[in-house]
Amino acid sequence: MMNKALLVIIFSLTFCSIKAQQIVDKIVAVVDDKIILYSDIESQYAQYIQDGEKPTPELRCDIIEQLITQKMLVAQALIDSVVVSDDEVEGELNRRVKYFAQMAGGEENLEKYYGKSIIQIKEEFREDIKQQLLSQRMQQNIIDNVRITPSDVRLFINKIPKDSLPYYNAEVEIGEIVIYVKTSEGSKQYSKQKIEDLRQRAIKGENFAALAELYSEDPGSANQGGELGFTNRGDLDPTFESAAYSLKKPGDISTVIESRFGFHVIQLIERRGERINVRHILIVPKTTSYDLAKARNLTDSLYDILSKNPAMFTELAMAHNEDENSKQTGGIKVNPNTSNTYFELSQLGQFDQQLALVVQGMSPGAIAEPYSYKTQSGKSAYRIVYLKSKTKPHQANLKDDYDKLQAITLQSKQAKVFDEWLQSRVNKTYVKINAPYADCDNLIKWNKPND
Repeated sequence: MMNKALLVIIFSLTFCSIKAQQIVDKIVAVVDDKIILYSDIESQYAQYIQDGEKPTPELRCDIIEQLITQKMLVAQALIDSVVVSDDEVEGELNRRVKYFAQMAGGEENLEKYYGKSIIQIKEEFREDIKQQLLSQRMQQNIIDNVRITPSDVRLFINKIPKDSLPYYNAEVEIGEIVIYVKTSEGSKQYSKQKIEDLRQRAIKGENFAALAELYSEDPGSANQGGELGFTNRGDLDPTFESAAYSLKKPGDISTVIESRFGFHVIQLIERRGERINVRHILIVPKTTSYDLAKARNLTDSLYDILSKNPAMFTELAMAHNEDENSKQTGGIKVNPNTSNTYFELSQLGQFDQQLALVVQGMSPGAIAEPYSYKTQSGKSAYRIVYLKSKTKPHQANLKDDYDKLQAITLQSKQAKVFDEWLQSRVNKTYVKINAPYADCDNLIKWNKPND
């Protein structure tokens, strides 16, 4: 039977056509009444190597320390009644299965290599994922109350040699006010009636796939008779997914449902445990020239106000911006890769090419004229862009980079608080590490001699 370490190793070697070998498991360490297996270490080791880490002798030692720390955090989480919900565990399992399936070239390949169904794989990993989430939440609880002051930031940064401070490429902070083009109620009702008529034709016996091929406005699936292929929970639009998963047996047809894409009718093709394959017909309500003009007029009126008083940007963004993500931050866009508000100018085009072109000719504090664009989900919208800041490549300094240096200072203090918590557990926790890892420099403090 393949074990968990072998799963990761298979994925890291599959594309090199190397056959993975069975790993013989053994106990490497004991933490109170919990054990750490060789397979646990090799699983993480293979993942680190795959992610680009150098295969140094110290890497396995570091992994063992991480696993010891995780066991301690889970033990404390149980004492403190820290809870991780089943939905959170399921969500993380789905995310990881999706990641591994992509690496393996699809879920069928994943099942083939592992020798188990997706449901069985998830069940095997469920407890491990729960332990990881518990340890993460417990660690967050330990550092949650850490606070820093401006003087803490200055003291911390002043201790760092200037040539060791971070170097930042040219960056921008961007604000936006997005106004969606909203379809009129009359157009919606027309589309809803059209798809209801198609639904009735399917219920009366017409071939659903043929109707989808003739009438569906989903360019990605219409040519396949509306078939989407097997998907997992969390892969689809929530409204669509809820209706799809409510279908009980192959051939069942849903009522008309509305998602952010338009109106759908769904037919279940096949269910395999928690995976389903469905086909659908999509009818998209059409926007009229009146709908476009209405959105443009609102955007123009906001731009007129901002062109005279740019300081009102945050106020107007909070009141009128319809992009749910940037609305929460007063219209300022958040970089999904870093979770801060800075975008490297040279990389902005990777997120939004049209936005990158608009920002290129702007100066800090400027407001760009409204322009029309398509969102990532395909919606038509108008956007006003505000360039909050723009920096040249430079060595970090408190004047230009206070927010980022503040984050670095906070992370350092949080790490210190967590290390202190960990050190306080060294003499209170039984830890036994077996050869050859007992002599790892970073593990000597943990190892307890036999009583």
